Amino acid sequence: MSKKYKIQNAPFVVPTTDGKIIEEHFGLATDGNSQISIAHMIAPAGWKEPFQKPEFDEYTYIIKGKKQFIIEDEIIILEAGQSIKIDKNTRVQYSNPFTIACEYIAICTPAFSMDLVNRED
Repeated sequence: MSKKYKIQNAPFVVPTTDGKIIEEHFGLATDGNSQISIAHMIAPAGWKEPFQKPEFDEYTYIIKGKKQFIIEDEIIILEAGQSIKIDKNTRVQYSNPFTIACEYIAICTPAFSMDLVNRED
């Protein structure tokens, strides 16, 4: 009988150049799943990404610290214990302009991929 579960002990560590730590537990890079990605992330103080308009829904749960979201033209700041869902095809910028690192979980449906994130220059 085959197992009906998979324990992830070796997430894929995504190479970055901005100091952010990304460990994908399930998704395209880890197990080829294109339907969902689940990643544990740590964004250092001062980190930010360019604006993007992803073709996936993204759920974020803050574990420690704070994270800033600019969604369309609205600035939202989440703290530990809070979560948010951002609908696909929404213009958003993720950042951590604060003085401590932000630890969070991100879930994307369908799975995160560079082909679907649509980052601005």
